Amino acid sequence: MVKRIFSFVGKEISGLHEAAYLLALSSVASLLFALVRDRLLAHMLGAGADLDVYFAAFRVPDFIFVAVASLVSTSILVPFLIEARQKGEDELKSSIESLFRAFTFLIVVVSIAAAVFMEPIQRALFPNIFAAGKGADLVLASRILLLSPILLGFGSFFASITQMQNRFLVYALGAPLYNIGIILGILFFLPFYGVTGLVWGVVLGAALLLCIQLPLVIRDGHFPTFSFSFEWARVKQVARLSIPRTITLSSQQLSTLALVSFASFLGAGSISIFNLSFNLQSVPLSIIGASYSSAAFPMLARFMAEGNREAFLGKMISAAKHVIFWAVPLSALFIVLRAQIVRTVLGSGAFSWSDTRLTSAALALFVVSAAGQSLILLFVRSFYAEGKTAKPLLINAISMAVTVGLGFLLIKLYHLVPLFRDFTEALMKAEGSKDSSVLMLPLAFSIGTFLNLFLHWVSFGREFSGFTRPVLKTAFHSVGASLIGSLIAYRSLRLFDDVFDLSTAFGIFMQGLCAGVVGIVAIAAVLALLRSQELRDISAAIHEKVWKVDRSSLDKLPS
Repeated sequence: MVKRIFSFVGKEISGLHEAAYLLALSSVASLLFALVRDRLLAHMLGAGADLDVYFAAFRVPDFIFVAVASLVSTSILVPFLIEARQKGEDELKSSIESLFRAFTFLIVVVSIAAAVFMEPIQRALFPNIFAAGKGADLVLASRILLLSPILLGFGSFFASITQMQNRFLVYALGAPLYNIGIILGILFFLPFYGVTGLVWGVVLGAALLLCIQLPLVIRDGHFPTFSFSFEWARVKQVARLSIPRTITLSSQQLSTLALVSFASFLGAGSISIFNLSFNLQSVPLSIIGASYSSAAFPMLARFMAEGNREAFLGKMISAAKHVIFWAVPLSALFIVLRAQIVRTVLGSGAFSWSDTRLTSAALALFVVSAAGQSLILLFVRSFYAEGKTAKPLLINAISMAVTVGLGFLLIKLYHLVPLFRDFTEALMKAEGSKDSSVLMLPLAFSIGTFLNLFLHWVSFGREFSGFTRPVLKTAFHSVGASLIGSLIAYRSLRLFDDVFDLSTAFGIFMQGLCAGVVGIVAIAAVLALLRSQELRDISAAIHEKVWKVDRSSLDKLPS
């Protein structure tokens, strides 16, 4: 039985779309648990001071994870390990041993240093939380969460080994388990230990994510031994590639850290509104962008290692077209149905109507750039597959500076120009909310994302001139169909007003669900009229997988 489980979980998946759909399914499962997680948080705590402390406590540990654990991320290690395996198993084993030992030493030392200096760091970032008397809770929660980058870093290291072998299923199970751990913390630890209990749930989730990777790594003989010796030549080779990537990701994390810090000055609950809406907008990003970029990356790295630039470009075009095909319609429907989504997912208990309106508006401003975020993930992975880490570094540094600067300027503008404030509140239907200036932060984030996408696209298009034309054709089809479908979905909301009782959560859910189905049908119809190649590809894949007939058995039937 155990062997069968290992055989199933460790199955190699070589097709791009098959791997992407598997990872998307995993993302859906993870996001469902994440929605349960956020609903429990909103129900039990509301958008208030305690939830602000919980979200603020993640900032320093998350930055350490990005700055240090990204040194052993899949996007860096997979090409390196593939190259090492081509030289022989001894070379692969030696590479794994050296990198694991170096990473263990680095992440532990950095985490200990962060624990020592956590109080002055958090006091500088979130002085208003300390002024409200929550500083001790914030420092303790942050110190406990320092276990998370260590566990997640080990998980990322072992995930690189499984992805190298195209074993996407075991990798896909990690994210759902992470959120299950957090849910257990909310249900069983929060009532007794408050915010401290919540963060212990996060540590439990990180431990589960790590443990799911271990059996196959151990079975294949790739689990490293513990020692204080390692080969500097190998470590330097990876560091030379990973340090620019680490700075790239750190710049993204720094921009988010700055925006969350800005939110702490906007009143209690603003950090919660920012993070809850950001988590919701991550649904299309996780299902589509992360799935396709993760599935495509080992293949892109392999094509580049073989010098097959034509196959590399073809895979990039296919992945980008399908990202746009899925992400644009989903983002459009999210914008139209934002109030129904937020009210269904978060609207209970301590989460007020004012919280719902602000979170819905912030969600719309975030999700307008979801397709762009998804494409950026793909572009960055393509550059890493080529071994080019300087371009994403420069582009993300520019985007970070623009995002942070815009966040600061837009908040100032919001408070200084009443006409701008009133127009934004009316446009986003946030009139009368407790502090709608928090909406300037997702707006700054999306503007920075579009700049980031433009620079990545231009840079990639200059190197691969055949990329833009076929991808833009799909983009025009998807945008046009999404505008028509989302308008029909919006009209349908009013139609279903009279069908369902909107004073209940079930009625709001059914209103949004029915309007969303109508919108999806309309989008699919428009794409069919436009003869979308992606729609035909998906229809053919579904027909082959679901309605496939065994021809040999048919031949045996009597005539």
